[in-house]
Amino acid sequence: MPEPASVRSFSRRTFGGAVLLGGAAALVRPSTAEAAVAGPRAPRLYDRVRWGAVPPVEPAVIKNLRPDLIVIHHTATENSVDLSEYRALDLSRRIQSFHMEKRGWADTGQQFTISRGGYVMEGRNRTLGALRARRHVIGAHTAGHNDHSVGIECEGTYVDTLPTTPLWRSLVRLCAHLCNMYRLNPYEAIVGHRNLNATACPGDIFYSLLPHLRREVALKFIVPLSPLMRMSAALPDLGTNALPPRHDFDHGPTQALASRRR
Repeated sequence: MPEPASVRSFSRRTFGGAVLLGGAAALVRPSTAEAAVAGPRAPRLYDRVRWGAVPPVEPAVIKNLRPDLIVIHHTATENSVDLSEYRALDLSRRIQSFHMEKRGWADTGQQFTISRGGYVMEGRNRTLGALRARRHVIGAHTAGHNDHSVGIECEGTYVDTLPTTPLWRSLVRLCAHLCNMYRLNPYEAIVGHRNLNATACPGDIFYSLLPHLRREVALKFIVPLSPLMRMSAALPDLGTNALPPRHDFDHGPTQALASRRR
């Protein structure tokens, strides 16, 4: 099936330089130490105090290991034209309220949230501290995989709509930072929710852009990835027949029993 014209246009506009640079990658695989030194800088991250989080029911569990997957989600909310900081901070509060009051969870489920205006916010408590220590805080965003994956919620619904440029740029920077801190190969680590659970998340259009996301993230590293590292993991698409979102913040299977309020 040919790519939708909108996706082709977005790809040329946003990733035009990526194809040329990707072809010039070195043939030698860099060590993890080299990759860390040459890694990209972190995006601006809004912590929970900044967006006004309420205290969690209980502290999140931190595991003494590095996650191996970065799972991309959409929030299944309206594609707002309000790209302001105020809207972004309010989004984080709304997600936390829904997860705690409607779902009965201990806290926000995902580790990070990105607004359509490109603001990147800490989600689950202890996320930023765990990241600095190169450890993993267990979230509640992808059923069966919360103990080894980082979840990123992207504001909007991307079944037939492209993400905003600010959101996309922040997502690339955040994924690059996570790959650098956790020593991850973006071609293997970055997946969609629908690769792991039977859900339409992160939407057909966003899912079709994941190969571009992996390439853009890889290009953020000064030491380029070798051809061997540019092989994407062959994960199934479990979302082809999934039901669309039923309400805001409904993006499919998310929860592990260990994360529920007791």
